[in-house]
Amino acid sequence: MAEGHVTSHIEHGINTIEFFHPQSNSLPGKILERLAHEIHFAGTHDDTQLIILKSGGDRTFCSGASFDELAAIKTTAEGTHFFSHFAHVINAMRKCPKFIIGRIQGKCVGGGVGLAAAVDYAIATNKAEVKLSELAVGIGPFVVGPVVERKIGTAAFSALAIDANMWRSTDWAKRKGLFAEVHESIQEVDEAVDRLANTLAHSNPEAMAAMKKIFWKGTEHWDELLHERAAISGRLVTSDFTKNAIAKFKAGK
Repeated sequence: MAEGHVTSHIEHGINTIEFFHPQSNSLPGKILERLAHEIHFAGTHDDTQLIILKSGGDRTFCSGASFDELAAIKTTAEGTHFFSHFAHVINAMRKCPKFIIGRIQGKCVGGGVGLAAAVDYAIATNKAEVKLSELAVGIGPFVVGPVVERKIGTAAFSALAIDANMWRSTDWAKRKGLFAEVHESIQEVDEAVDRLANTLAHSNPEAMAAMKKIFWKGTEHWDELLHERAAISGRLVTSDFTKNAIAKFKAGK
């Protein structure tokens, strides 16, 4: 429990993948690695018609990269390796031939915004504010940038990335296209997720796979691109500026 978990459960063609970490569903390398594995497996599993991606708890959907792991990075190679985990997850979601529904029950920060942008259809509560906080600790949303920009456009992505301390409302996120639906409560979100999941579970798998290829057209080079972006973050995370900013954040200053 202290290190969090990733679970996968298949029922009636619906594969529900859940991640959890006690620190506001942050993402250490092990959880990212497991997420990429489970998404890839679900994409190749004949019993899976579609995927629901969710996180545990009822407050924060995902608070992004684990600050404990960021603070422990000593070299550029270690930093690149850590941020490559985000690249692996996004690329697994991109290449998965099954639709992925995102159940967004709370706030999304940094890499959490990237996850919300990488699902094919996001259903959120009205408390699911978003923030790209990377610049505030001296890095930048390099790895998640392409998937966020693809979903909400360059202008909205730039606004999020530049004003790294500002929360954007759920209404803003829906207007920009990050969320497909917004509901008043988690119960209503779950009802909407179940409705869509049950519909898609009875839809033509070949048609959905072909649609997904069309939706993600133009991203075929992302295997290389996202790893190049991981190298940028890997270099910056070892700088004195970033080390000091992360230390201040962890100290609550």
